[in-house]
Amino acid sequence: MMLAMTMPHDMSASALLAAYRSRALSPVEVLQDLLSHIERWEPQLQALYAFDPDAALAQARASEARWLCGEPLALDGLPLTLKENIATRGTPLPLGTAATLLSPASEDAPPAARLREAGAVLLAKTTMPDYGMLSSGLSSFHPLTRNPWDLSKNPGGSSAGAAAAAAAGYGPLHLGTDIGGSVRLPAGWCGLFALKPSGGRIPIKPAYAGRVAGPMTRTVMDSSLMMRCLSQSDWRDASSLPPQDIDWLNLRRELRGLKIGLLMDAGWGMAVEPETAGAVQAAARLFEQVGAIVEPLAPFSTRAMADGMDKFWRMRSWLDISALPQVRRDKVLPYILEWVATGARLSAAEVFQGYSQMAALREAAVAACQPFDFVLSPVSPVPSFAAEWASPLNDPLRPFEHIAFTLPYNMSEQPAASINCGYTAAGLPIGLQIIGRRFDDLGVLQLAAEFERLRPAQRPWPAPPP
Repeated sequence: MMLAMTMPHDMSASALLAAYRSRALSPVEVLQDLLSHIERWEPQLQALYAFDPDAALAQARASEARWLCGEPLALDGLPLTLKENIATRGTPLPLGTAATLLSPASEDAPPAARLREAGAVLLAKTTMPDYGMLSSGLSSFHPLTRNPWDLSKNPGGSSAGAAAAAAAGYGPLHLGTDIGGSVRLPAGWCGLFALKPSGGRIPIKPAYAGRVAGPMTRTVMDSSLMMRCLSQSDWRDASSLPPQDIDWLNLRRELRGLKIGLLMDAGWGMAVEPETAGAVQAAARLFEQVGAIVEPLAPFSTRAMADGMDKFWRMRSWLDISALPQVRRDKVLPYILEWVATGARLSAAEVFQGYSQMAALREAAVAACQPFDFVLSPVSPVPSFAAEWASPLNDPLRPFEHIAFTLPYNMSEQPAASINCGYTAAGLPIGLQIIGRRFDDLGVLQLAAEFERLRPAQRPWPAPPP
């Protein structure tokens, strides 16, 4: 039987688990409702890759059998999407670009393995831009992915399809990756919750500086349910943290007396526009009203840090792309080609100095946040932008001006989350970033959950076009 109040595709993971437990719903019923819902949305959103309803239905039937036998797994029967750069056995990884030679992945990457072992039903992979190098739904391989709050707007990226799918109600659980803001930025522009965990908290493959996987959901609790599984160890990530006994579902936190920093100027990049500034400052006042101590935090990152890392990443990307045969290189988005081509003119000294700025930013972020229990900031200085653009400025010579608030915590490996804190006059979501000390992932989840309880009622989630 279907629940009268809320359609299954709009239910949280915790609500679905309760419905499965009481037998008010089955995983097969939920999936059938979800497939019908996606059929209405997907022609407009274009959020999915490797969408396989038959395989998902087989997984849902197996889950239904486990529930009927009284032997469910931790996430049994919960619909799931994975960003397409998270390997799943048998599915090619285009990495968002038409320049990739497609070949099936040989194994599940650690995050995919943990979620499948927990019984989640893999519905599809989700879209991303070329090589994950844009905060945009623009890709040379995938169709243009759009923001369900306004189809003329961008969902952000690089976890573009994951954000669009979550906001549109493609089930409760979605997983992206983040190296400079790629789960937090699209979450902020799509009204979601997303956690960029501490470096090493979620084993990932391949692992490299700043890269993490992170849950993207409509509620904090749903991300916590995912973290309980994702944080399990996996030897394939040599940089992963040792196992810890963390009570991921304990989302209460005493706010009185907490010392919270408020960062409204990143030190470089785009200026925070007024509606975003107003929403973030209003969120800070909510914490003050319940007894937290909120103090301004001065900028700590610099233009030199940003420019240095830009040079390092340009050279790394130029080496990869310039090694491609010309016929494949020509398939990469022109915006990205224009950005990375300047890497050919960089000297070894410039690249090394650029690399050193990663450590400089790491040290600056840790030192700035140390006096505080948590730090608040905007996720992005601006709301969402045109769907067809590669970034808020759409300028390949200024590609990072919108990531000044998110980038530092990839380098410092601190946990940082995005949660919706308001809307523009045009109805677009505005993201609040919550940053914790390194390894305090649970604390960030707890503070986000308390804000979820404090904030005003949220607007209804977008509905598919008639």
